[in-house]
Amino acid sequence: MVAQNSTASGQSAPAGSAAGQPTAPAQNPPAQAPPASVAAPSGQQEAAPLPPAPNQPGDTVQVPQPGEAPEEQQGDVYVFKKQVDEVTLHATVVDDHNRLIANLAKNDFTVFEDGKPQRITSFRNEDIPVAMGIVIDNSGSMREKRPAVNAAAINLVQSSNPQDQVFVVNFSEEYFLDQDYTAKIPKLKDALERIESRGGTALYDAVLASADHLKESGALEKKVLLVVTDGDDNASRHSLEQTVRRLEEKNGPTIYTIGLLQDEGAKRARRALREMAEDTGGVAFFPKDLSEVQAITSQIAHDIRNQYTIQYKPGTPQSAGGYRTVKVEAQARGYKKLQVRTRSGYYAGQQHASASQQAGIK
Repeated sequence: MVAQNSTASGQSAPAGSAAGQPTAPAQNPPAQAPPASVAAPSGQQEAAPLPPAPNQPGDTVQVPQPGEAPEEQQGDVYVFKKQVDEVTLHATVVDDHNRLIANLAKNDFTVFEDGKPQRITSFRNEDIPVAMGIVIDNSGSMREKRPAVNAAAINLVQSSNPQDQVFVVNFSEEYFLDQDYTAKIPKLKDALERIESRGGTALYDAVLASADHLKESGALEKKVLLVVTDGDDNASRHSLEQTVRRLEEKNGPTIYTIGLLQDEGAKRARRALREMAEDTGGVAFFPKDLSEVQAITSQIAHDIRNQYTIQYKPGTPQSAGGYRTVKVEAQARGYKKLQVRTRSGYYAGQQHASASQQAGIK
């Protein structure tokens, strides 16, 4: 039996919570019921698994445990080593005119970890399905913006791989999983339209809980978060620095952010959205007008569908721990200057600790 967060105001988090991790998003109550709050003691908590969404045929993803149903069936031993030891990078390549380049080969790439070249063990250049979380600000200031943002979010899904699996998290000072993994547009629309704009903005907590949900429940190898907000975080228990560090674990999600920012607090919010995106290989967008958001989500979908998937086994064992910088270079005949966008680094061994914590949850 998995642990669940309390939904009554003033109650404590699940037994067994540990410092240093966020609480996972709770599911929003039905529209006719008063909204439930997720109460938590001061400090930080271990992420608890989300309760499963209703089991409807063809709706939610059937989630394998680590080592089950691997992407490439090559024997259990190989799969285990691949998951534990190899680093997976999703890379976008553009030319000097910022045009996507999607026709490169494995030998056109060089991967560096801590400045040392690494041997590429696997390379894919194809549109593969992703596990995607749509994380949208539901605070009071977003009320008039939500119809346009919701339409743009649906545009992202419709422009993406039809086999993608998507969940929706709405957040204000609390955060709610309003739709677990699905490919059904009507269900996603329904979740996005659960607008109860109120309170502050717990951006960092919502992002971390959503990233944890991708890690724990995403059956697909490639993982993405789209984050949309119109202001600075003013309600999270976690700082920007803590958030970025947690996002920099090995094989974490790529994050795309859209900042619908006002003048007040825009500088801090812009920095936060840019750091979360660029450190994970994504892009931060700051549209001048709400009407631009639709085109931005089309661009994000195009970006995701034209990425290279590169894997390598680091020369330094993961057990050595520590932060590892990552850089990928591309050179190919016919192109003067190519820029590769991928995550800037990762903390070795951090994913192993998370997996161990998950194994202890009953």
